Amino acid sequence: QAFTFNRVDIKVQPSVKVKNGAPMSIVCHADISKSTDFQLKHNFTIFKDRKLVFTTVSDKSDAQYEIPRARSSDSGDYKCTVEANGKTKSSDVLHDVWITGMTKPILTADKKQVFEGEIVKLRCELPEEEPPLYFFFRKIKMNSTPQVTRVNERHRNFSVVEISVEEGDNILQFDCYGGRYISSEFETSEHSNTTLVMVKEPFTKPTLSVKHSRNVTEGDRIQFECSAVAAQMRDIEIILQKNKTILKSVRDEKLLKYSAVATLEDSGEYLCKVEQGGASKTTKINIVVSELFPKPILAASMSKLDENKELTLNCSISGFRKANFSILRKNSNGATWLKNSRNLTIRVKVNDTGSYICKAEVKGIVKESKPVRINVYAPVSKPTLSAVSGLPEVVLGKPLWLMCRSAMGTPPITFTFYKGNDTKKIVTNDTYATFLDENIRQNDKRPYKCSARNNHSSGMKTSNILNITVIVPIGNASLGSVPYGEVEDGSETAFLCSVNEGSWPIYFRIFRKTDREVLVYDKHVNADRVLWRKEAMKRQDTGTYYCTASNRASVDVKSHSITISVVLAAWKKGVIAAFVLIPMAGAVALILWWFLCKKKKAKGPSMEMSGSALATNLTSEKLTRQHNDGDYYSGSGYIEDSDNHMKSTDDSKGPELESAEVEYTEVEVSTLDPHREIDSVPIHFPAPGQKGTETVYSEIRKANN
Repeated sequence: QAFTFNRVDIKVQPSVKVKNGAPMSIVCHADISKSTDFQLKHNFTIFKDRKLVFTTVSDKSDAQYEIPRARSSDSGDYKCTVEANGKTKSSDVLHDVWITGMTKPILTADKKQVFEGEIVKLRCELPEEEPPLYFFFRKIKMNSTPQVTRVNERHRNFSVVEISVEEGDNILQFDCYGGRYISSEFETSEHSNTTLVMVKEPFTKPTLSVKHSRNVTEGDRIQFECSAVAAQMRDIEIILQKNKTILKSVRDEKLLKYSAVATLEDSGEYLCKVEQGGASKTTKINIVVSELFPKPILAASMSKLDENKELTLNCSISGFRKANFSILRKNSNGATWLKNSRNLTIRVKVNDTGSYICKAEVKGIVKESKPVRINVYAPVSKPTLSAVSGLPEVVLGKPLWLMCRSAMGTPPITFTFYKGNDTKKIVTNDTYATFLDENIRQNDKRPYKCSARNNHSSGMKTSNILNITVIVPIGNASLGSVPYGEVEDGSETAFLCSVNEGSWPIYFRIFRKTDREVLVYDKHVNADRVLWRKEAMKRQDTGTYYCTASNRASVDVKSHSITISVVLAAWKKGVIAAFVLIPMAGAVALILWWFLCKKKKAKGPSMEMSGSALATNLTSEKLTRQHNDGDYYSGSGYIEDSDNHMKSTDDSKGPELESAEVEYTEVEVSTLDPHREIDSVPIHFPAPGQKGTETVYSEIRKANN
C-alpha cells in the first residue's frame, strides 16, 4: 500500500474578496497517488496568519472550513497542511483574503442629561470583530465642527472614553465608528447610532458692575460687584482678578464686593469668574482711570561733581503746584528720607554718590519721579608704577608685566601707559591696570611711566619713571686650563671659565667628575670670566672638569668637559732613576772589567773589538733604559762615553785610529707629547770593527718646565 503526495491546493469560495456578513468557505484538496485502491486517513489543518483556525480528519481528499458570516477579522493569509501515515504536505500560502466592510458599531452613554462641567462616559463596540481595532468618538455641537477622540484597542473589540461638558454646551450629540488595517490598507466601518445628551446650567453667567465706571479719576474710590444665580450655592466660588492677579474671592456666596482708591495702574481689564465643580463661567469689563496729576520730575544742578561741592535738587510737577513733596535717596533696602520739600541743597561727599528720587502726594495719590544718578568724585592720588614680578628687571625674550595703581580716587579711573614718549595702552578700571610689553630688546633703554585720571576736575596725575633692567641670559660657557692635559704632581694649575654673553653678576661653578660630581669652586663675579688657581695638584685631582654659569635669568649653561691627568713630577722620576740605575751601572762596569781582563789574557788583539762592541751595546742599553723610565734630558750638548773607548797595545795602529773616518747615525724617538720641545743630542761611542770614535745622534725630549 504505497502512496505519495503530488500536491496540496487551497482556495476560497466564492472568491478571495467577500462582503462582510456573507458566507465563505476555505477548501483544502490533497492530490495523492496510490499503488492500489485502499482507504487512507487524512489530517487536514488550516492556518490563518500562521495561527490554527481549523482541523479535521477525513478519508476523503478534500476538507472544507465553513464561515457562515464572514467578518473583517477573517481577512488574512491562509495555508493548508495534510498529514497521512507519517507523510506531510503543505499548500502554498493563499494571500489577501479580504472581507470588505465592518459591522456597524453600537454606542451607549451613561447619562442622558448632565450639568456643565460634568463628565459623559461613552462606550463604542464592534460586535463580532476581533482586535486590534481603532475607535473614533465624535462630539457634535450645533453649528460647529465635531470634536473627534481616537482610541487604539489592541486586546478588545470595544472602547470607553470620558468626555467633559463645557460652558456653552446645550444639546450634544455623540456617535462613533471603527477602523482597522487590512493588507496595509485602513478600512473603516459605518457610523454608529447617534446618542443625544441634554446639558443644563449649574449657574448663570456672572454679572460684573463698577460704580462710576465711565468717569474714574485718580483718587476716586472704585467699587466692583460680581454676582451669579446658581441652582445650589454649595461649593460655588466667585473670583475677581486683573491681569492674572486675584484681587478677591468668596465661596458659597452669590455676591462679591471689592473697592480701592483708583490709580493710573488700576486701568485695564477686570475678570469675574464663577466656578462650581468642573464648570466655570466668566465676565469681563475694561476700566480706564484718568490721571489726576503727572509724575514729578527731579532735577539736579550737576550729575557729576567733585567732593565738597554744592549740590541742589529740585522736584516739580508740570502744570501742578499744590502737592506735598519729599526727596529721598534710594538704597538696597528701599529709600532713605532726606527732606519734606521740593528743594534740597547739600555739600556732597564721596559717600553721597547714588540715586535720588522725589515723591509728590495729592488727594492720597503718591507718585514717584524717575531716579537721578549723582556721582561724587575724589581726586586720584599719584599712581605708582611697578613690575608685577616685584623687581624692575626682565629677562631678554620674556614678557614684561607692569601694574599702575592709584591708592585713592573715585572709580572709574583711566590709566595710560607710556614707553618713552609713546602711548602704549589706555585702560579704564577701578583701582589699577596692567600692561604687557612683549617687544623688549637688549639695548632698549626707554623708561616707563603711567598716568591716572577720573572725572574729578583736578585732572591727570603721572607716576615716577620706572627703568627696567634687561637681563641677558648666559650664552656658550667654556672651560680651559693651563697646563692642559697632563699635570705634574704638586704643580699649580689654572682653570678659566668664561661666557660669550650674559648680564652681570654671573655665578660660576667648577665641577670635577670621577665616579661622582664634586663642586670644587664657585664664585659670583661682575665679569664674564673667572680664574681659579689650584696651587698643588694631587693624584686624586685627576678627572673630568666642566663649569656652569648662571645669572638672574635663572638658566644654567654648562661648558664642554676637559680631562686632567696628574702624573709624577720629573724630580721624583730622577730620584727613582738614581736609586735604580747607579747600582746597575756599577754592576755592569764590574762585570765588564772582569770580562776584559779575561779576554786580554786569552786573546790580546781581539779584545779591542770586543770591548768596542760591548761598549756600543752598553751605550744603547743606557739610552733605552733612560727612554723607558721616562727620564727626559733637558738642554743641549754632547754626551761622550769615553769609558768604553779602549786603545790597543799595538802602537803601530795609533795613527790609523786617529785618521779613521767618522760616521753618523740618526736615532729617532717617537714623540709622545706635542707640547714638549725636542733637542737633538749627539752621543759618542766607538763603533764595532772600527778604530776611532763613532758619533750617533739621538733625539731626547725636553720638558717645558
